[in-house]
Amino acid sequence: MSSLHSPALWDVRRLPRADGKNVLVTGGNAGIGYFVAEQLAGTGATVILAGRDTAKAQAAQVSIRARVPGAHVRHIRLDLADLSSLQASADALRPQRLDAVVCNAGVLLDQPPRRETRDGNELMFATNHLGHFALISLLTPLLMATPGSRVVTTGSFTAKSESLDLDDLQSTRDYRPKRTYARSKLAQMLFGFELDRRLRAAGSTTLSVIIHPGGALDSLTPSRPPVRVRTRGERLRGLPAGLLLQGKEAAAWPAVRAVLDPSVRGGQLWGPRVFGIRGLPALEPVQGHLADTVLAARLWTASAGLTGLDPSTNLT
Repeated sequence: MSSLHSPALWDVRRLPRADGKNVLVTGGNAGIGYFVAEQLAGTGATVILAGRDTAKAQAAQVSIRARVPGAHVRHIRLDLADLSSLQASADALRPQRLDAVVCNAGVLLDQPPRRETRDGNELMFATNHLGHFALISLLTPLLMATPGSRVVTTGSFTAKSESLDLDDLQSTRDYRPKRTYARSKLAQMLFGFELDRRLRAAGSTTLSVIIHPGGALDSLTPSRPPVRVRTRGERLRGLPAGLLLQGKEAAAWPAVRAVLDPSVRGGQLWGPRVFGIRGLPALEPVQGHLADTVLAARLWTASAGLTGLDPSTNLT
């Protein structure tokens, strides 16, 4: 069987049970992250929603429990743009076992001006990449102590056509929001691949898997009150786009498979089957910048310098 085909049958509507497992989903209170959390809660797993907004997290819990009776779901506060706050977020998980972390949260700015965090880092790069890099650094001991645990890093298909400028990671020159976003997602994906290489070198059973959700629109996404309600007008306007794209419920499938499927291996890239933008989750080739091990290692060193943390220190 080709390595680019799913190694096993997978039914997105009949997921395997995951009772007793704990999964942290960053940004699990809205968008794709919400549907990742809802689908995982349906397997019996305990799902921890990690996000800044307590009210939104409470709304997400109400919605999940309405659809999944008896769901085990809770919230911890997490602000990926504030590096100094991450230790408290990590501490809120202990001493529980941690079977998976889905690095899903992200920010996309549509227009200038360029914005910085309190640490002086460009906001999208800081939130999407550096915050997750630092969070995984802090959670590595817990992940390493849980046999077969997984780190699932959410990239973007837009990152595949982008390149990373190691001399301008903060986009201080020629700032273009969409390009900066794509570069931040490329950095996330490179981190995921490099993490798996280092986990393998350390002999760890923890896996690092990289996914991307394809193209997802709110107009194609089913309502989940009180999180979000799709109007009839939105649904009708979105019908033509449904020929090419999908809703956020379907966009969650690659991440859910990466968490649950026993046939998934570290260092793999999963995305939607149809042209990488919609459909059932399937394996994709790792090529181009994503396969650049030198670039990934240099990014790792730069990220450790910017965050003051390094997952490698806890891998032995």
